Amino acid sequence: MRPAAEAGLAVGIVMTRNCILPGTGRIGILGGGQLGRMLAQAAQSLGFSVAVYEPQVACPAGAVANQEVNAPYADLDALRDFVHGCDVVTYEFENIPTAPLKALEAAGLGQRLRPDWRILEIAQNRLREKTWLRDQGIPHARFASVPEGGDLAAAIREVGLPCVVKTADFGYDGKGQLKLTSEAEIAAAQAQFSGQAAVVEQWVTYQCELSVVVARGVGGELRTFPPAENIHTNHILDISILPARVPPGMMARAEALAVEIAQKLGLVGVLGVELFLTESGELLVNELAPRTHNSGHATLDACATSQFEQQVRAICGLPLGSVAPRARVAVMVNVLGDAWFPQRDSAVPQTPNWAALLADAHTKLHLYGKAEPRRGRKMGHFTVLGDDAEETLTRARALKAQLHAAG
Repeated sequence: MRPAAEAGLAVGIVMTRNCILPGTGRIGILGGGQLGRMLAQAAQSLGFSVAVYEPQVACPAGAVANQEVNAPYADLDALRDFVHGCDVVTYEFENIPTAPLKALEAAGLGQRLRPDWRILEIAQNRLREKTWLRDQGIPHARFASVPEGGDLAAAIREVGLPCVVKTADFGYDGKGQLKLTSEAEIAAAQAQFSGQAAVVEQWVTYQCELSVVVARGVGGELRTFPPAENIHTNHILDISILPARVPPGMMARAEALAVEIAQKLGLVGVLGVELFLTESGELLVNELAPRTHNSGHATLDACATSQFEQQVRAICGLPLGSVAPRARVAVMVNVLGDAWFPQRDSAVPQTPNWAALLADAHTKLHLYGKAEPRRGRKMGHFTVLGDDAEETLTRARALKAQLHAAG
């Protein structure tokens, strides 16, 4: 790992005159999931009051917030009152309808939304996102767009096989996408995506998947966390290794791309940039997430400042924090609801073997306060710290396996 003084790419350390000082303001969070929960905890550690706006009652973030408001995002009166009561408002996920956010801007409240709602509008639609990347000259996989009722087969042939067909709107964790490898599969794809706007992307053969969390403050200060290497299982992030097992030059290239994107977006907040490192050594940007990122959870235990505290600092106009490492290697493992069902045909949840994790002096467990475990549902994560990437990864996988032996 790089020396602490060199860890992360930092640009333009500043303090804005209109900053929201620790202990003096209220931060609003749109969305009540686990990212909002960890964000609220980071904000409260700095003395901020936290309010959460979430359509569903008893959400994970609301359980730790000072205030929880349950109302639809389309309820403009409730949303306007919520924003009025906060000094700054941010997001814990990008799939928030932007029409109410546009209305807030028209009502003179747009300056309280960080990042700008336009960044969400780009990131929550795959076609807008890919088009933005292309227009900005950011390297990405070849793609073709398919409007509602458009000719999907023609787009597939334009891109070539193999390829991936994805719904244009609101996709995550592999939802709304289908890989095609032969002409015989086109008919099934046409049936599945009938009447939907879609994007057809070139299939990328890659060495590994990487991600960079970048923060940009109100005054333009920038800082990146070291790139993470991500391993997915069934389209859901399974394991992240921080820092990624790639050469230093590749790490620097990934960080530079994340900084370029944050600057061109005019970001205020944090942004997760997902990338493919292709077999030919090319970096291609896959997706953008204008909020904290699942692959950045290791920063809670592995860095001087977590991605969640960094988001708070960025949106409040405070100096961004150091991302100096606390360990040479950190391996984050998602804990899914499957850990409560050790047998494939299990119907009744059993308590996972938490003792195995808690007995390891170099492992930290984070649960998200979700009441009902379900297969495929993210219930928490744990992070294993170590000195060697391969040894730490082996320990993390062994601990994950032990979870499924009911405690």
